[in-house]
Amino acid sequence: MTLAWPAIIQRSLKGEPLTREEAREILSLPDERVPEALQAAFAVRKTYFGKKVKICVLQNARSGLCPEDCHYCSQSSVSSAKIDKYPLLSKEQLVEGAQRAHQAKAKRYCMVTSGRGPSDEDIDHFCEVTREIRKQMPLEICVCVGLLSEAQARKLKAAGVGWVNHNLNTSERYHPEVCTTHSYQDRVRTIENVKKAGLMTCSGGIVGMGETDEDVLDLAFAVRAQQMDSIPVNFLHPIKGTPMNAFAFLTPMKCLKILCVFRLLNPKSEIRAAGGREVHLREVQAQALYPANSIFVEGYLTTPGQQAEEARRMIEDMGFEIEATEDASCHPAGS
Repeated sequence: MTLAWPAIIQRSLKGEPLTREEAREILSLPDERVPEALQAAFAVRKTYFGKKVKICVLQNARSGLCPEDCHYCSQSSVSSAKIDKYPLLSKEQLVEGAQRAHQAKAKRYCMVTSGRGPSDEDIDHFCEVTREIRKQMPLEICVCVGLLSEAQARKLKAAGVGWVNHNLNTSERYHPEVCTTHSYQDRVRTIENVKKAGLMTCSGGIVGMGETDEDVLDLAFAVRAQQMDSIPVNFLHPIKGTPMNAFAFLTPMKCLKILCVFRLLNPKSEIRAAGGREVHLREVQAQALYPANSIFVEGYLTTPGQQAEEARRMIEDMGFEIEATEDASCHPAGS
C-alpha cells in the first residue's frame, strides 16, 4: 500500500480518521521514511497549534502505598522498586511545587496521587490547593487521582481544576496483562464522569509494555472515539523491581511513528510526548515536536527527566516556541 500523504493530511484536517490500514502502514514504515510521516503530522499539528509547545510539570502528591497492581508502576502493590514513599503533601508543599512549575515556564501543573481513587478528604484538599494556586499564578491545573466519581469531578471543576488525567493505558484486549485490580471499563467510566462534570479530559496510554501494534492502534482509535482533549503518549521506562522491568522494546523511530499516528487521528487534541521520551527517543527527541505540541519537564513521578532549561534550548533550537501563560496574575476559582 502506498500512503497518499496529501490526501491523509486533508482528511485529518477535516476530522476524518486514518483507515486502520493506513495507520498500520505508518507504524510499519521503514525508518528512512519516517520524515514523510513527520512532515504529514506537522502539517496537521501546525494548523491547530502553530509552532507552540506547551510545557507541563508533574508533582507526585502522594507516593507509593498503592493497593493496585499496575505492572508498569514503581508505586504499585507488586513493585519492589526503591522509591520514596510518603502521604499526601500539604497545601504549602503543593503550592510550592506550582511556583517551581511557573518558574520553569510551565503552562500546566499536574498533581498526581498513588492509590485506587480519592477519598472525599483528598478531593477537598485538592480543591483548597487549586484555589490557592489560581489566586497566585496563571497555571492550568490538572489532577490525576485514580478512579473518580462524577460528584467528585464536579467539586474539582468548581474549585478551578481544568483537566483530569486518567489514562486508558493500553487496549481493552491487553489491559488484563497490565492490571487486574481494576478493569478497562473502570477507566472508561472515570473518563465519562470527567466529561459529565464539564472538565477537560487528559487520557492516553503507555506503549512498550509488550503489546502488539494492533493494541497500539486500538488505543489510538479509542482515544479518538472518546474525543480526548489532551493525549499523553508515554513510552515505558522499565523500572527495576516492577513486573515490566524487561519490556519497552522500542526504537526512536518507532516512537516517532507512534506519535504521528496519534496526531493524524487526533488533529485538534493536545498530543504530549510524555514519560520515557528521554529514554527511548534519545538524540532524536526534538523531532517529537513535529507531531506533539506538549512535553513534560523536570522529571516524572519516580523517574528523572529533561530539565526545563535544556528543554527550552531544544524547543528554540528547533524553531519552536514555548506557549506562554496568560498575562493575568490570578484567576478566581471556577473561572
